[in-house]
Amino acid sequence: MSMIQVEHLSFCYDRGIEPVFEDVSFVVDTDWKLGLTGRNGRGKTTLLKLLAGEYEYGGSIRASVEMEYFPFSVQHMQANVIEVIGEAAPSYELWKVCRELTCLDMDPEILYRPFDTLSGGEQTRVMLAALFARENAFLLIDEPTNHLDMEARESLMRYLRGKKGFILVSHDRYFLDGCVDHILAINRRDMEVVRGDFTTWEAEKAKKDAFEQGENERLKKDIRRLEAAAARTERWSAAVEKTKKGAGAGGLKPDRGFVGHRAAKMMKRSKNIESRMQSAAEEKRRLLKNVETAEELKICPLIHHKRRLVQMEDVALSYGERTVLEKWSMHIDQGERVLLAGGNGSGKSTVLRAILGAVSGEDTCLAGGRIDLAPGLVLSYVPQDPGGLSGNLRDLARERGMDLTLFMALLRKMDFSRTQFEKPMEDYSLGQKKKVLLAASLSQQAHLYIWDEPMNYIDIFSRGQIAGLIQKYSPTMLLVEHDRAFAESVSTRRIYLSSRASD
Repeated sequence: MSMIQVEHLSFCYDRGIEPVFEDVSFVVDTDWKLGLTGRNGRGKTTLLKLLAGEYEYGGSIRASVEMEYFPFSVQHMQANVIEVIGEAAPSYELWKVCRELTCLDMDPEILYRPFDTLSGGEQTRVMLAALFARENAFLLIDEPTNHLDMEARESLMRYLRGKKGFILVSHDRYFLDGCVDHILAINRRDMEVVRGDFTTWEAEKAKKDAFEQGENERLKKDIRRLEAAAARTERWSAAVEKTKKGAGAGGLKPDRGFVGHRAAKMMKRSKNIESRMQSAAEEKRRLLKNVETAEELKICPLIHHKRRLVQMEDVALSYGERTVLEKWSMHIDQGERVLLAGGNGSGKSTVLRAILGAVSGEDTCLAGGRIDLAPGLVLSYVPQDPGGLSGNLRDLARERGMDLTLFMALLRKMDFSRTQFEKPMEDYSLGQKKKVLLAASLSQQAHLYIWDEPMNYIDIFSRGQIAGLIQKYSPTMLLVEHDRAFAESVSTRRIYLSSRASD
């Protein structure tokens, strides 16, 4: 057991408008299973890379362990897996790697396959096996569940539960709860370490936020009462001041000693009120600095005159030269939220592409059967990968014919600061880019919303916002999503895909 000590950490990107971290300090134990949480753009990936020594920074980071970042860069994608592992961990021991692969429900024979023939989930698990096979390594694991199906997530969760000595970034609350024993939270104004899983941290935060909300209301009432008292004192002081001049009743001169004594008492009272107001205002300023806001989102889906929007009959779908589905049928009726489930490579994204292609008339997936669409069907699509965004938000809105005010308002509600609106999108985090795609989709009126793994990279708070939106407005949707909690909360029907699945 040893400690990682971070003291007075400060960091700002070269083109950054504001610092990512400023005078941050915390201590973590290298035996912990630590979950790192925070909203998109708060610096989770940046923090991991600072710990890994990839950036220059202010302050100090002290540790007696070697910190390894996941995912590592693979230089030769066509090389066999064992060669890729050799590049990442030159002193690896084969038996240890084989042991880790077995714990990850993988056959060690995978070591002799080209790395680029592995699915995304297989590549993820191979990389983790290579890193956990190293001695005296503390792992910095950055969103390993993206693109993993539910079964693979369960396997990885069980694997990490049996490990110690890592920091894990994930926005899947079910996954986090299953494998961490501490939470490091990047809040709005500070960072905190809490013992327990994500649900424990969330419950404690909710209690603290509720207490601070109550204190805030009490202090607001106190300040209003003190302001009223100050106004009365000011009126009294003005009245006393008048008695210093001229004669009182019956032509008598005022007793200046009495008046002076009364004025002094009022001055003292005024200063006491002012001091209490300043104290209450200062106490109020310390509250609510870490309360996360997640305003309700809105959507205006189109209503089609036909009940059935999509009908697929005995279709054969291919991906490249491989047929992924044969004699397969399904339908989507208005008001349904259909979840496509199944393992990686079962054809979920291919089904989405086939429907998109049927609408655009450029279907390259359909190898047999037919796809019937309701006439004039309008789609709104969110792809898996947000990496291609560049330029600024205003140009994107203009290119896609979106209402700029609505688009910006949606992003603000998903925790975009106003400074983000001025930055080029290539400087956004992957989570922020995915929010741009989601806001663009929500800005469109459509009969059918097709979202392919929409929650990849999206923070937990925004996932709750989007789930609430779907539950309230009931848009017709076709979804691929592996976040168990999100998928179960929004879907009305599930279709499981295998190589010969049927509706």
